Amino acid sequence: MISYFNDYANLCFEKFGDRVKYWITFNNPWTHAKVWHSYNKTWRSKQQGMVGISLTSAWGEPVDLTSQKDIEAAERYVQFYLGWFANPIYSGDYPEVMKNYVGKKSAQQGLGTSRLPTFSVQEKSYIKGTSDFLGLSHFTTRYIIQKNYSALKGPSYHTDRDLVELVDPKWPNPGSKWLYSVPWGFRRLLNFIKTQYGNPLIYITENGVSEKLQCIQLCDEWRIEYLKGYINEMLKDPLTTHMEMVTEIVVPTVFTLCILISAILLMFLLRKHN
Repeated sequence: MISYFNDYANLCFEKFGDRVKYWITFNNPWTHAKVWHSYNKTWRSKQQGMVGISLTSAWGEPVDLTSQKDIEAAERYVQFYLGWFANPIYSGDYPEVMKNYVGKKSAQQGLGTSRLPTFSVQEKSYIKGTSDFLGLSHFTTRYIIQKNYSALKGPSYHTDRDLVELVDPKWPNPGSKWLYSVPWGFRRLLNFIKTQYGNPLIYITENGVSEKLQCIQLCDEWRIEYLKGYINEMLKDPLTTHMEMVTEIVVPTVFTLCILISAILLMFLLRKHN
Protein backbone atom coordinates (compact mmCIF):
# COMPACT_ATOMS: atom_id res chain seq x y z
CA MET A 1 0.00 0.00 0.00
CA ILE A 2 2.93 2.37 0.63
CA SER A 3 3.92 2.33 -3.05
CA TYR A 4 0.32 2.86 -4.19
CA PHE A 5 -0.06 5.78 -1.81
CA ASN A 6 3.22 7.23 -3.01
CA ASP A 7 1.99 7.05 -6.62
CA TYR A 8 -1.23 8.79 -5.62
CA ALA A 9 0.69 11.51 -3.75
CA ASN A 10 2.99 12.13 -6.71
CA LEU A 11 -0.03 12.55 -8.97
CA CYS A 12 -1.38 15.16 -6.55
CA PHE A 13 1.97 16.96 -6.45
CA GLU A 14 2.10 16.98 -10.26
CA LYS A 15 -1.45 18.24 -10.78
CA PHE A 16 -1.88 20.66 -7.88
CA GLY A 17 1.62 21.43 -6.58
CA ASP A 18 1.87 24.74 -8.43
CA ARG A 19 -0.98 26.03 -6.23
CA VAL A 20 -0.95 23.84 -3.10
CA LYS A 21 2.05 24.54 -0.86
CA TYR A 22 1.09 22.68 2.32
CA TRP A 23 0.53 18.92 2.24
CA ILE A 24 -0.56 16.62 5.06
CA THR A 25 0.20 13.00 4.29
CA PHE A 26 -2.12 11.48 6.89
CA ASN A 27 -4.53 12.51 9.60
CA ASN A 28 -3.82 10.04 12.43
CA PRO A 29 -1.34 8.03 10.33
CA TRP A 30 0.16 4.60 10.14
CA THR A 31 2.95 5.28 7.62
CA HIS A 32 4.04 8.30 5.42
CA ALA A 33 7.86 8.66 5.15
CA LYS A 34 8.13 7.60 1.47
CA VAL A 35 5.89 10.43 0.28
CA TRP A 36 8.03 13.03 2.07
CA HIS A 37 11.13 11.66 0.35
CA SER A 38 9.34 11.72 -3.03
CA TYR A 39 8.38 15.38 -2.59
CA ASN A 40 11.83 16.28 -1.31
CA LYS A 41 13.57 14.60 -4.24
CA THR A 42 11.27 15.48 -7.15
CA TRP A 43 9.00 18.42 -6.35
CA ARG A 44 10.39 20.64 -3.58
CA SER A 45 12.88 22.58 -5.72
CA LYS A 46 10.16 23.36 -8.31
CA GLN A 47 7.19 23.99 -6.06
CA GLN A 48 8.75 25.24 -2.77
CA GLY A 49 6.06 23.61 -0.64
CA MET A 50 6.06 21.69 2.63
CA VAL A 51 4.96 18.19 3.58
CA GLY A 52 3.97 17.30 7.12
CA ILE A 53 1.73 15.04 9.11
CA SER A 54 -1.27 15.57 11.40
CA LEU A 55 -1.36 13.83 14.77
CA THR A 56 -4.06 13.84 17.42
CA SER A 57 -3.19 14.02 21.10
CA ALA A 58 -4.81 14.91 24.39
CA TRP A 59 -2.75 16.17 27.32
CA GLY A 60 -2.14 14.00 30.38
CA GLU A 61 -1.78 15.73 33.76
CA PRO A 62 -0.68 13.79 36.86
CA VAL A 63 -3.36 13.65 39.56
CA ASP A 64 -0.74 14.07 42.27
CA LEU A 65 2.14 16.38 41.36
CA THR A 66 4.12 15.04 44.33
CA SER A 67 3.80 11.41 43.16
CA GLN A 68 6.62 10.28 40.89
CA LYS A 69 4.48 7.34 39.73
CA ASP A 70 1.66 9.65 38.62
CA ILE A 71 4.13 12.00 36.91
CA GLU A 72 5.65 9.10 34.99
CA ALA A 73 2.20 7.70 34.14
CA ALA A 74 1.12 11.09 32.74
CA GLU A 75 4.17 11.25 30.49
CA ARG A 76 3.51 7.66 29.39
CA TYR A 77 -0.01 8.70 28.43
CA VAL A 78 1.32 11.39 26.08
CA GLN A 79 4.13 9.20 24.73
CA PHE A 80 1.71 6.38 23.90
CA TYR A 81 -0.70 8.92 22.36
CA LEU A 82 1.49 11.43 20.50
CA GLY A 83 4.96 9.91 20.75
CA TRP A 84 3.84 6.67 19.08
CA PHE A 85 3.94 8.50 15.72
CA ALA A 86 5.84 11.72 16.46
CA ASN A 87 8.90 10.12 18.02
CA PRO A 88 9.89 8.07 14.94
CA ILE A 89 9.64 11.21 12.81
CA TYR A 90 11.74 13.39 15.11
CA SER A 91 13.99 10.81 16.77
CA GLY A 92 13.91 7.80 14.44
CA ASP A 93 12.31 5.30 16.81
CA TYR A 94 9.38 4.63 19.11
CA PRO A 95 9.54 6.24 22.59
CA GLU A 96 11.74 4.25 24.96
CA VAL A 97 8.98 4.02 27.55
CA MET A 98 6.65 2.55 24.94
CA LYS A 99 9.21 -0.05 23.88
CA ASN A 100 9.86 -0.97 27.51
CA TYR A 101 6.23 -1.35 28.55
CA VAL A 102 5.00 -3.18 25.44
CA GLY A 103 8.08 -5.40 25.54
CA LYS A 104 7.52 -6.21 29.21
CA LYS A 105 3.85 -7.06 28.72
CA SER A 106 4.66 -9.13 25.62
CA ALA A 107 7.18 -11.19 27.60
CA GLN A 108 4.68 -11.72 30.42
CA GLN A 109 2.19 -12.98 27.84
CA GLY A 110 4.69 -15.61 26.71
CA LEU A 111 5.60 -13.97 23.40
CA GLY A 112 9.12 -14.38 22.11
CA THR A 113 9.29 -10.85 20.73
CA SER A 114 7.60 -7.55 21.51
CA ARG A 115 4.24 -6.79 19.92
CA LEU A 116 5.69 -3.38 19.04
CA PRO A 117 7.54 -3.65 15.70
CA THR A 118 11.26 -2.93 15.57
CA PHE A 119 12.79 -0.46 13.13
CA SER A 120 15.96 -1.44 11.31
CA VAL A 121 18.88 0.99 11.23
CA GLN A 122 18.00 1.84 7.63
CA GLU A 123 14.33 2.45 8.51
CA LYS A 124 15.26 4.73 11.40
CA SER A 125 17.43 6.83 9.11
CA TYR A 126 14.75 6.88 6.40
CA ILE A 127 11.93 7.97 8.73
CA LYS A 128 13.76 10.51 10.90
CA GLY A 129 13.20 14.10 9.82
CA THR A 130 10.41 13.37 7.34
CA SER A 131 8.17 16.26 8.32
CA ASP A 132 8.48 19.95 7.46
CA PHE A 133 5.85 20.81 10.06
CA LEU A 134 3.73 19.05 12.67
CA GLY A 135 -0.01 19.22 12.26
CA LEU A 136 -1.64 18.90 15.67
CA SER A 137 -5.25 18.01 16.47
CA HIS A 138 -6.14 18.65 20.11
CA PHE A 139 -9.42 18.81 21.99
CA THR A 140 -9.17 17.90 25.65
CA THR A 141 -7.15 16.74 28.69
CA ARG A 142 -7.20 13.88 31.18
CA TYR A 143 -5.90 13.49 34.72
CA ILE A 144 -3.69 10.42 34.97
CA ILE A 145 -2.85 8.01 37.79
CA GLN A 146 -0.63 4.94 37.86
CA LYS A 147 -2.34 1.53 37.79
CA ASN A 148 -0.72 -1.84 37.14
CA TYR A 149 -2.67 -4.11 34.79
CA SER A 150 -2.10 -7.84 34.69
CA ALA A 151 -0.66 -9.15 31.43
CA LEU A 152 -3.20 -11.98 31.73
CA LYS A 153 -5.88 -9.53 30.55
CA GLY A 154 -4.47 -10.03 27.06
CA PRO A 155 -2.74 -7.71 24.60
CA SER A 156 -4.19 -4.21 24.65
CA TYR A 157 -2.95 -0.72 23.92
CA HIS A 158 -4.85 0.52 26.99
CA THR A 159 -3.49 -2.01 29.50
CA ASP A 160 0.07 -1.76 28.13
CA ARG A 161 0.24 1.79 29.50
CA ASP A 162 -0.46 0.88 33.17
CA LEU A 163 -2.51 3.98 33.87
CA VAL A 164 -6.05 5.25 34.42
CA GLU A 165 -7.64 8.32 32.81
CA LEU A 166 -9.81 10.59 34.97
CA VAL A 167 -11.71 13.84 34.48
CA ASP A 168 -12.54 16.69 36.84
CA PRO A 169 -16.33 16.97 37.25
CA LYS A 170 -15.84 20.74 37.41
CA TRP A 171 -14.57 20.85 33.82
CA PRO A 172 -17.18 22.18 31.36
CA ASN A 173 -18.53 19.29 29.29
CA PRO A 174 -20.03 20.21 25.93
CA GLY A 175 -21.92 17.87 23.55
CA SER A 176 -19.60 14.85 23.43
CA LYS A 177 -19.14 12.72 26.54
CA TRP A 178 -15.38 12.44 26.01
CA LEU A 179 -14.74 16.13 25.34
CA TYR A 180 -14.12 18.46 28.30
CA SER A 181 -12.97 22.05 28.00
CA VAL A 182 -9.50 22.25 29.59
CA PRO A 183 -7.62 25.10 27.87
CA TRP A 184 -4.52 24.96 30.11
CA GLY A 185 -3.87 21.40 28.91
CA PHE A 186 -3.43 22.71 25.38
CA ARG A 187 -0.63 25.04 26.47
CA ARG A 188 1.15 22.25 28.30
CA LEU A 189 0.94 19.94 25.31
CA LEU A 190 2.41 22.65 23.06
CA ASN A 191 5.27 23.17 25.52
CA PHE A 192 5.86 19.40 25.66
CA ILE A 193 6.14 19.26 21.87
CA LYS A 194 8.48 22.25 21.81
CA THR A 195 10.80 20.68 24.38
CA GLN A 196 10.52 17.06 23.21
CA TYR A 197 10.91 17.57 19.47
CA GLY A 198 13.16 20.59 19.12
CA ASN A 199 10.59 23.37 18.69
CA PRO A 200 9.06 22.26 15.36
CA LEU A 201 6.77 24.41 13.26
CA ILE A 202 3.22 23.54 14.38
CA TYR A 203 -0.09 24.00 12.59
CA ILE A 204 -3.27 23.33 14.54
CA THR A 205 -5.21 21.14 12.14
CA GLU A 206 -8.18 20.29 14.37
CA ASN A 207 -9.68 21.94 17.43
CA GLY A 208 -13.21 22.75 18.41
CA VAL A 209 -16.20 21.43 20.26
CA SER A 210 -19.41 19.57 19.46
CA GLU A 211 -22.92 20.96 19.86
CA LYS A 212 -24.33 20.97 23.36
CA LEU A 213 -27.91 21.99 22.59
CA GLN A 214 -30.14 21.80 19.55
CA CYS A 215 -31.17 25.40 18.89
CA ILE A 216 -33.45 27.00 16.35
CA GLN A 217 -31.34 30.14 16.59
CA LEU A 218 -27.72 30.95 17.37
CA CYS A 219 -26.85 29.92 20.94
CA ASP A 220 -23.22 28.91 21.08
CA GLU A 221 -21.80 31.00 23.92
CA TRP A 222 -20.17 27.83 25.28
CA ARG A 223 -18.41 27.30 21.93
CA ILE A 224 -17.16 30.87 22.00
CA GLU A 225 -15.77 30.31 25.51
CA TYR A 226 -14.08 27.06 24.45
CA LEU A 227 -12.37 28.61 21.44
CA LYS A 228 -11.43 31.76 23.36
CA GLY A 229 -9.84 29.71 26.11
CA TYR A 230 -7.81 27.50 23.78
CA ILE A 231 -6.68 30.35 21.52
CA ASN A 232 -5.61 32.42 24.52
CA GLU A 233 -3.50 29.53 25.83
CA MET A 234 -1.84 29.19 22.44
CA LEU A 235 -1.01 32.92 22.37
CA LYS A 236 0.60 33.09 25.82
CA ASP A 237 4.28 33.94 25.87
CA PRO A 238 6.98 31.92 27.69
CA LEU A 239 7.02 34.35 30.64
CA THR A 240 3.32 33.72 31.24
CA THR A 241 3.93 29.99 31.19
CA HIS A 242 6.80 30.38 33.67
CA MET A 243 4.64 32.44 36.00
CA GLU A 244 1.90 29.81 35.78
CA MET A 245 4.39 27.16 36.84
CA VAL A 246 5.46 29.30 39.79
CA THR A 247 1.83 29.89 40.79
CA GLU A 248 0.59 26.33 40.34
CA ILE A 249 3.58 24.26 41.48
CA VAL A 250 6.32 26.24 43.25
CA VAL A 251 4.13 28.41 45.49
CA PRO A 252 2.02 25.50 46.87
CA THR A 253 5.16 23.43 47.42
CA VAL A 254 6.95 26.24 49.32
CA PHE A 255 3.79 26.91 51.33
CA THR A 256 3.56 23.23 52.33
CA LEU A 257 7.24 23.14 53.32
CA CYS A 258 6.79 26.26 55.46
CA ILE A 259 3.88 24.61 57.30
CA LEU A 260 5.95 21.45 57.90
CA ILE A 261 8.97 23.40 59.15
CA SER A 262 6.74 25.49 61.41
CA ALA A 263 5.15 22.33 62.84
CA ILE A 264 8.56 20.77 63.52
CA LEU A 265 9.83 23.93 65.23
CA LEU A 266 6.67 24.07 67.33
CA MET A 267 7.19 20.45 68.42
CA PHE A 268 10.75 21.22 69.51
CA LEU A 269 9.62 24.29 71.44
CA LEU A 270 6.87 22.34 73.19
CA ARG A 271 9.28 19.54 74.14
CA LYS A 272 11.82 22.05 75.41
CA HIS A 273 9.14 23.83 77.41
CA ASN A 274 7.97 20.54 78.99
